Amino acid sequence: MWCAVAEDERDPAEPVPRRHRIAVLALPGVPPFELGIPSRVFGSVQDAGGRPLYAVTVCTADGAPVLSDAGFTVQPAAGPEALAAADTVIVPPTHAMPELGRGGPLPPEVTAAIAGIRPGTRLVSICTGSYVLAAAGLLDGRPATTHWNLAPEFRRAYPRVKVDEDVLFVDDGDVLTSAGVAAGVDLCLHMIRRDHGAAAANRAARMCVVPPWRDGGQAQYIDRPVPVPTVASTTATRAWALEHLGEPLSLAQLAEHARMSLRSFSRRFRDEVGTTPVQWLTAQRLELAKQLLETTDLSIDLVAHRAGFGSANSLRAHMRTAFGVSPAAYRRTFSANGLVGSRG
Repeated sequence: MWCAVAEDERDPAEPVPRRHRIAVLALPGVPPFELGIPSRVFGSVQDAGGRPLYAVTVCTADGAPVLSDAGFTVQPAAGPEALAAADTVIVPPTHAMPELGRGGPLPPEVTAAIAGIRPGTRLVSICTGSYVLAAAGLLDGRPATTHWNLAPEFRRAYPRVKVDEDVLFVDDGDVLTSAGVAAGVDLCLHMIRRDHGAAAANRAARMCVVPPWRDGGQAQYIDRPVPVPTVASTTATRAWALEHLGEPLSLAQLAEHARMSLRSFSRRFRDEVGTTPVQWLTAQRLELAKQLLETTDLSIDLVAHRAGFGSANSLRAHMRTAFGVSPAAYRRTFSANGLVGSRG
């Protein structure tokens, strides 16, 4: 249940923030699971007063019902006008437009609806919704992802798109794309984290009973040979590293904990996680630093120390590289939105 606050319990002088408007474009052949992801995940996000921070509207290109790939009809709440009014437009996949797999054109009503989207609107695709954005020319020259099994077809159909099928999602600022099915949940949680911080994303994840964070750079579950069961795993070492992020951890220490050679550990780690041990460790430390900045009053120096960066200068450099902001600016943004109780 949502913990809504009764109207008479609110301060009348307190301004009610405008909810971020999300339009979800349902196309013929849409899978119900992916269609429901945005409403379920974003619908779980509230401010400290229990007010929803997002308004999610399911629409179609012409306002008419569409047939899902499960055989039932989806009755939209709106037509293309919802796309024109949205702050974010999300395009779930469609299984009824095979021509897009050959680089064919979008149906005229879809082209017209997309043309009505305001400049600056955040554009998002889930799974093969990327085909729709690509067919509209919105991914030309940009990095993107889609379901790993369709990456070769996608690359042939849309050669101007920089496809990376080895990740769960790609955040290119105002255009974000995700891999198949559950990766859409990861992308939505990432967007919440980007908009309102880790605490809000974690609460939404708990409401949806899903993991709060899987790094976008994590490998998709691609059909590759399964490692022989007797081969050692890096799972225990990753869990150990998460408990010792504040300590200086070298690649040699990690390999020693896993009881592997440096070469074997690095290879096994990349096979299991999809990135190098150093890149993964930095990402985990950045995530811890963000949580500390949002939820504590610790100084930047102490945050840097507890997150394993050693110095405030090192933390600043890593945060500017990863997020384009300083620790102080990040704290001002996410401790001033009413979602956390402490200030930095």
